[in-house]
Order: sequence, then structure tokens, then C-alpha cells
Amino acid sequence: MNILLEKWETPHEIPPFDRIKPEDFVPAIREAINNARQEIQIIEGSKSKATFENTIIALEESARRLNIISATLFNLNSSETNKEIQAAVQEASRILTEFSNDISLNKKLFTRVKQVYNSDIRKNLNIESRILLDNKFRDFKRGGAELKGINRDRFRKITEELSVLSVQFEENLLSETNSFILHLESERDLKGLPENLIEAAAEEAVSRGTHGWVFTLHAPSYIPFMQNSENRELREKIFRAYSSRCFKENKNSNTGIVKKIVNLRLELAKLLGFDSYADYILEDRMAGSADKVNLFLTELSGASRPFALKDYDTITRYAHKLGHTGNVERWDWPFYAEKLKKELYSIDDEALRPFFRLEKAEEAIFKLAGTLYGLSFIPADKAPYYHPEVKTYNVINEEGRHLSVLMVDYHPRKGKSGGAWMTAYREQYKTENKDIRPLISIVMNFNKATKNKPSLLSHNELTTLLHEFGHALHGMLSDCTYESLSGTNVKRDFVELPSQIMENWAYEKEWLDSWASHYKTGKKIPVRLINNIKSSLTFNEGYACNRQLGFAFLDMAWHSITEYFEGDIDSFEKDSDSKTELFSPVPGTNQSCAFGHLFSGGYAAGYYGYKWAEVLDADAFSQFKHAGIFDRKTADRFRQNILEKGGSDDPVKLYKNFRGSEPLIDALLERSGFVKR
Repeated sequence: MNILLEKWETPHEIPPFDRIKPEDFVPAIREAINNARQEIQIIEGSKSKATFENTIIALEESARRLNIISATLFNLNSSETNKEIQAAVQEASRILTEFSNDISLNKKLFTRVKQVYNSDIRKNLNIESRILLDNKFRDFKRGGAELKGINRDRFRKITEELSVLSVQFEENLLSETNSFILHLESERDLKGLPENLIEAAAEEAVSRGTHGWVFTLHAPSYIPFMQNSENRELREKIFRAYSSRCFKENKNSNTGIVKKIVNLRLELAKLLGFDSYADYILEDRMAGSADKVNLFLTELSGASRPFALKDYDTITRYAHKLGHTGNVERWDWPFYAEKLKKELYSIDDEALRPFFRLEKAEEAIFKLAGTLYGLSFIPADKAPYYHPEVKTYNVINEEGRHLSVLMVDYHPRKGKSGGAWMTAYREQYKTENKDIRPLISIVMNFNKATKNKPSLLSHNELTTLLHEFGHALHGMLSDCTYESLSGTNVKRDFVELPSQIMENWAYEKEWLDSWASHYKTGKKIPVRLINNIKSSLTFNEGYACNRQLGFAFLDMAWHSITEYFEGDIDSFEKDSDSKTELFSPVPGTNQSCAFGHLFSGGYAAGYYGYKWAEVLDADAFSQFKHAGIFDRKTADRFRQNILEKGGSDDPVKLYKNFRGSEPLIDALLERSGFVKR
């Protein structure tokens, strides 16, 4: 018997990772699809009049086991993959897309959904049920249900090919990231590097069976190397390696994949009657249209660009003051910016690390969630895990009720993708008077402890941990009826609000002062440092905003094309970058070919959402600032109107219910330092 198809006799039915074999996945997915097909055949073949219960709810519940199995596979592929899992993902992506098409292109099924949608049933539903009905109807239309003949066949082929290409893009990026090392054998090449980074690099060398020091393209190694290495040639070398990933003529090249993806997306959009893929995507977002997104980006760019130019001028003059000659290049920027930040505010990432021990940060964030939302996190020591580094907690409310399982996975590995993310192995939903609670995971890439030091976070990594924990709260506190509307299943440009609002606490003295202490001496973080962290909030913010806008403009450029792209990827990217570019171009480097958010991560025509959500989070956090950053009444309103609601109501309405008004960009401009006083 395939363990993936059995009932899991594990705590809260966590996947029995220790018993799952890679070869189990494809047969289990095929069997789960067959079972789902039988349920769908009952729906479409029913002689009864189509109702909300026998059609919409039945469709919602038809693939629950399949959802859990596929979530387990794709989550493992991101956090603990190998060749066997990657092969399973390639095959599973194809057959899952085929099944999805079989549903959305099913005429009988769509007819029944349309009958419910066009009947008087809709006006008698509560708001959550009405949104579920609207979503199902829209999903069919956007899934090609109204296409005919060769267009239906072509739609099917496009979606199947896109599913395989996105997986291949991610695999190439991971392989390319893992393939490069900077192996140093002379101590003079370590000048400027912090002790903990040198120690970690020495241990990395030992783990690879060599001597000296090994640095990689994974964030905990790459970022501090770029910020601190005084060897400009080495900074340039590792920068070029990082920035040319998947843009070289080798087996990991993504140049052809990028072209195929953008052209297939455009073709799909045209089949459905849209001029561009951006138009297709943004029809289902808060923004509503590409014009509104571009207006938002242009407005924010206009406000931030003068400050970006000022930041560039400041860093350039500072670099020249320290003896740098010529232009400040991309591999110079993090080095001189970090030096100036230290000089202006007496802080830098490495000086702050001793106060941000990972275990203490986790404890403090859990306590913050307790203060705001009444949550407790109880270690689940007997829970199965996919890697020994994973820690699992049972999340309990003030009444002692189980709310969620939370798995945390903090450190980089060869089989783990870069970056940080939150995901779910099971979403929250209600059925037969039962509230099925979610299985939530947050995954990071923070430095491991070494022989002499615990895992210590930079301040930026602390904000990352808070960010992903905010996503986790969105999943853990969900109180929805329907799985497809629960947790983070919201409009993409709304999903970053719960995560980005949590980052604000990383700059608040009242919170930092309650827990941050030196890992050796136990002394609390000095008030001076806390004040300097707060003061540094606007340091280089013009540059940072400009950089994020550059990514968003590039995303919109790729997905706003209305003619099939046959040109040069690099030239296209440079043309888009001209809106925000501050540096001289670096031949051989390219962002698009390693831009996982766009080509394998679900943010196509949606990267603007990070800045969009910053407007929301700055405006929302002003309420906490007004009432007190630990104010329970404000937190209760945020929980009841945002965190618990998922996608069960209109996000603009939910936000107004919390805030009392629509968000304004003013709070973001003020927080970023873009408002002249």
C-alpha cells in the first residue's frame, strides 16, 4: 500500500515524512486524480437541478486528498529535494495540469456551475459562499471553458508546457547556485570579513573535503561577503557569478525558457481575449488593471527617484573619500554602503548579530504573537520531519484549543532553494461541523551555528523572519469555511500585508528592548543601538525603493508585451531597467534568467504587490503606533478583519473594516523619508 494514500496516524496528520519514498508520489497522485474524477463525474452526471451544495461545494471538496499529496511533493521539492523528487515533480506537474484542464474545459461541469451562477441562488448566499461561487465561475472562464475546437486544444497544450517549464526554471536556478564556490586559501583574502563568516566558510571547506575557506552563492555566505570583503576583485568575481546564474551557455541556461514562458503566457492571454498576460492576471487583483499598476509604480518612482539619486551621490562621494577611484560599481555598493551605515549610525549587520541569536529571536516572536493574538507555541517533539533541522510546534489559543501546526526550517542545504517562504501542507477549512486546522511551514536560509557560535541573525534577517512569520499567522489564524478561500488564498497584491506589517516591530525600541541581548555576556542591546536602528530606517531607502521598483517595472515589461518576443533578453531587460538604473551595465549578467518570483514562483505581473502592500502595511501599522505596538484591541481588529478572513471577503472592504478608511500612500512616503519636513 502506498503510504501517501493511507490515513496518516501521525500527530494532526502531519505527512509521515520518514515513510514517504520519492517513487510513491506519481502513483499516489494518479490514484488521487482517479478518485477525484469519480467525484466530478457524479457532479456533472447528476440528474438533479444544479445547486450551490451539489455543484459548487461538491467541486470544492472533490480533490482534497490530491491537494495534500501534491502540496507535500512540491514543498519537499523546494525545501529538501533530490534527483528523484525532481523527476517526480516534472511528471506530477504534467499530469496535474492535465487534470486541471480536464476540469476547467469540462462543458457539462461548466454548464452546471453557470446555472448556479446565473440563478437566484447567488443573491441568497452569504458573502463567503458568494465569493466561492464567483471564483469557481471565473476560474472556469479563465481556464478556457468557453474556448472551442483548436483553441481549446491549444490552451491545454500551453498550460501543460508552462507547468513543466516553470519547474525546469527552478531546478536550473538551484543547480546553478549550488555549482559555484569561491575557494580561498590565503588569509590575506579574508581581510574585512567578520569572524563568524570566516568560521562558517572554514566549516564549509571541511564539509567539502578541502582546506581553507569556501564561500557560496547562498545568501548567508554571499551577502556578508559582498558587504565586508576588502578585496574588490573577489567581490567582483562572486558578484558576477551570482548575477550571471542561468545566463551562460550551459545546461542550466534559462534564456530559452524565459522566452518560451513569456510567449506562451501571451498566447494564453490572447486565446482568452486579453491583449497581454498582465491584463489577464490583473483582472483578478486589487489593482484591477495594468494601467493602474503602472500609474502606481510611476507615482512611487517619481517620489523616490530624487532620493535614490541622492543616495547614489552620497555613497559615491563617500567611496572616493576612502580612496576609491572611478565609478562605484554594483560590487562596490554593498561594501561602501555598509561602511557608511556603520559610520553614520555606529551599527552594521555584523555588529548587530551578537544581539540577535536565532533561538532568542524565535522565542521573542512567539511571545509577540502571544501578546497580540493570545497564541502559545508548544514543541511537538514526536512530530515527523523531513530533515532533522526542522522544528515543529503545536499552536494553541488562550482557551487551550489547537489552532495549527507550525514547522520551522532555518538553514541552507544543497537540496533547498534559496530565499525564504511560508507554505502550507494542509489549508484550513470546515466540513461536517469540524474545523480542520492547517499545517503551516516557514523556510529560511540563515547561517547555521558553528563550533564556537550559535546562529546569529543580521537585522535584515530578523525582518525576514518576522515577514515569513506574518504569512504564517495569516495561515494559522484562518477561520474560513472553504479551503480555496482560507489563509493566504487571497488576491496576490493583498497577501503581503500580514507579512510586511510584522517587519515594523524590528525597528521598535519597546519590542527589541524586551529580548535582544548579547549571546555571550547576556547584556541587553544598548539603547543607543536601538535608537540607531530606528534612525537608520531611511538610510539608502531611496536606493532600496528604486531597486524594488526596477524589479516591478521589469515584471510588467515582460508581461505587458502584446507581440511575441523574438529579441534579445539582455537588451529587453536593459531597456526596462533604464527607468531606474543607477549603475553602468555589467556584461554577462542578467536578472531575468534567475528571477524565480516571475518564472517559477507565481508573481508574474504581480511583483508590484510588494510595494503595493507596503502602502497598506505602513498605513495599518500607524494604527498600532497610535494605540501602542502591543495594543490588544488593535490586534484583535487586525486578526478579525484581516488574518482570520483569508479571501472570504473583498480585501478593500476588509481593510476599511480594520482601518476605518482606504489606505493612503502618505504613511509609506513618510516612513521611507520621502516627505520633506
